[in-house]
Amino acid sequence: MPELKVCGIGDETFAREAALRGVGFLGLIFAAGSPRLVSPAKAAAITAACAGLPARFVGVFVSHKVCEITEIARLVGFDVVQLHGDYSDSDVLALKAAGFEVWRLRKNCDVLDGPEDAVLLDGRSGGESRLADWSLVAPFKRAGRRVVLAGAVSKENIASAIATGADVIDVNSSLEKALGVKSLRLLDELLDAVSRTIAGS
Repeated sequence: MPELKVCGIGDETFAREAALRGVGFLGLIFAAGSPRLVSPAKAAAITAACAGLPARFVGVFVSHKVCEITEIARLVGFDVVQLHGDYSDSDVLALKAAGFEVWRLRKNCDVLDGPEDAVLLDGRSGGESRLADWSLVAPFKRAGRRVVLAGAVSKENIASAIATGADVIDVNSSLEKALGVKSLRLLDELLDAVSRTIAGS
């Protein structure tokens, strides 16, 4: 079964409760203009609140330079750096050399290999959450790649998302009770859907 990532977290309480519920990855966003944007100081407070818990933290970056990403990631204590912008192979290698796992957005499967630790598939466009092209999971998996599937994943389609064979399922806006505000009730409903999927497999 894939691991679950909840992205766009903005407060310590939700982060800690998500970690206690077994969510494997917690994502914090550093994209300017995003309603889920957090400052490095706020992000550090969130990671500190989860000290000792097994969840790993993911920093999501769109337009930062590699040196800025490295500085923020070290300050906050990120395990993983997720790249959505125009980042090169050399950028990925520099971040890996700095000690971070790197996930990089791919929009097609024209090139199946690459130095990133995982391929990210995301349907987000212009700030709007949309389904990714789920058919891209299979060719990357056949090439031996680790795949993170994001974009409009919800309790209604989580079973189908799991069935793609992706290694990590990334959930964001479907867990919000208001723009940028996550709901533990909605998270519990998602986790119930995941449990039902596992029980039926």
